[in-house]
Amino acid sequence: MTTLRLGDLAPDFTQESTEGALQFHAWAGDSWVVLFSHPADFTPVCTTELGKTAALAGEFSRRGVKPIAVSVDPVDSHHQWVHDINDTQGTTVNFPILADADRKVAGLYGMIHPNASTTVTVRSVFIIDPKKVIRTTLTYPASTGRNFDEILRVIDSLQLTDSHKVATPANWRDGDDVIIVPSLQDPAEIAQRFPKGFTAVRSYLRITPQPNK
Repeated sequence: MTTLRLGDLAPDFTQESTEGALQFHAWAGDSWVVLFSHPADFTPVCTTELGKTAALAGEFSRRGVKPIAVSVDPVDSHHQWVHDINDTQGTTVNFPILADADRKVAGLYGMIHPNASTTVTVRSVFIIDPKKVIRTTLTYPASTGRNFDEILRVIDSLQLTDSHKVATPANWRDGDDVIIVPSLQDPAEIAQRFPKGFTAVRSYLRITPQPNK
């Protein structure tokens, strides 16, 4: 089984989807991507997750993120399932669902965990940046639905910490105070980057208002 780690290049592939044949890297373009897998079509937890993803279209778009789902059932089944998702969740699925009947994508991304099931994918999430680098992985058991607030929170943290020399503390949400990275020690640069100042709780723990707010 493939083991992908943070910092690895997200594998490229071509696969059928509800929006036709899709070449992953070309489809992703210069966007962030959330790639997430589902054990099977017409499963109750997955139905709520795909509906939630569609409902959050504006939140994903605002962050420059493209969501894409994968299930090991064929594309005809996906299209039928989409009708159920839209009907039961009161939304419109507006992103592709990969039809991974040959388990090509599941294999490339290590989405099948034999000790959990030899046939269906676990609930994997890969957050991938515009350079096609895997920045976050989350794995849930088949019985537990994903927390999409957490997925958005992680994206906010990644995008903030990519552009500023900060880290985000426990339970951080966009707009909360952040931590100046320990590697930044030059007083002039600190003053330039953080004009609102900071509180040194310890020499290694310096709290400052979020710099882009």
